[in-house]
Amino acid sequence: MADHYSTLGVERDADQDEIKRAYRKLARELHPDVNPDPVTQDRFKEITAAYEVLSDPQKRQNYDMGGSSNFGQGGFGFGDIMDAFFGGGGGANRGPRPRVRAGQDALIRVEVDLNEACFGTEREISVESAVRCSKCEGSGCANASKPKVCEICKGRGETQQVTRSFIGQVMTSRPCANCQGFGSVISDPCRECAGDGRVRSRQNISVKIPAGVETGNRIQLSGRGEVGPGGGPAGDLYVEIVQKAHEFLVRDGNTLHVALTITMAAAALGTTLTVETLDGPIPVAVKPGTQSGATVPIKQKGVTHLRGGGRGDLIVHIEVHTPTKLTREQEVLLKKFAQLRDEKDGHSQVQGHDGGFFTKFRDAFGR
Repeated sequence: MADHYSTLGVERDADQDEIKRAYRKLARELHPDVNPDPVTQDRFKEITAAYEVLSDPQKRQNYDMGGSSNFGQGGFGFGDIMDAFFGGGGGANRGPRPRVRAGQDALIRVEVDLNEACFGTEREISVESAVRCSKCEGSGCANASKPKVCEICKGRGETQQVTRSFIGQVMTSRPCANCQGFGSVISDPCRECAGDGRVRSRQNISVKIPAGVETGNRIQLSGRGEVGPGGGPAGDLYVEIVQKAHEFLVRDGNTLHVALTITMAAAALGTTLTVETLDGPIPVAVKPGTQSGATVPIKQKGVTHLRGGGRGDLIVHIEVHTPTKLTREQEVLLKKFAQLRDEKDGHSQVQGHDGGFFTKFRDAFGR
């Protein structure tokens, strides 16, 4: 048999207020409406069963003495859960459920290219969500009518049932089936929203995407999510950014990387080449004697910092291209060059370069 005190995380001498607070805290976290996964639901059943026993003095006393705690056949129901959340006890009326409730948050993903992510942009998105019904203004009632008090529960939102057990009569409360716990019935529901106070509609929303965003960043638009039942206040809309891959630039945080291939002669003699960037073409000076794997940093040509000014850098990765086919004249000249450099059997007196970051860069991104 499970230890009910451990299940609720309280000491064995805890008073009723401590037990109730512990259950309230756990129930808010584990309630099926918040966490619908099966594992969480099983955990919720465990804490509910523990609270059923420890919140009842007679059941708790019997449990502490090692006896059975299953007194009645009615079980632990909705009314007991409402007791734990909102107080009350015995047969006290806990009140009906409110018809007007807050709406849920919504999430939509938006793709941006690297240029938009770097400098920011404004995007118009189309979102389908629940909005307040304009015909009944969220009341759910047609022809300016109003909900009527439920004839079954008399407005309490719950009905009571008495069951017998070996300790006597046990009274349990359940949501009223006639009014679903609202305490009132809409006898003339709105034809547009069927009494819900909200309808589905597609809206166009303008979103400002700040400079520096990247995949996974979310932009919160307060009050642009789902309108709640009964025309209740809307939740928030979250716009999640997905950055598309660039044709030749690779992003790493606020730093951009680009691969540049040059000839052997250009690497040996040095040259100035043009590199395409987000700001347009810019010249890049390659020093004489540059090896494959060398990098040339270009300041402030990377991605804008999301929070704060300035930009990251653009790193140019150099790869020296070795020709695969030579003419007879080129081969003779290259051999003569090797003799002049005293290169024997293809071994240079200069230590080679292992490629460094550029080799990893090329392997990782297929460049």
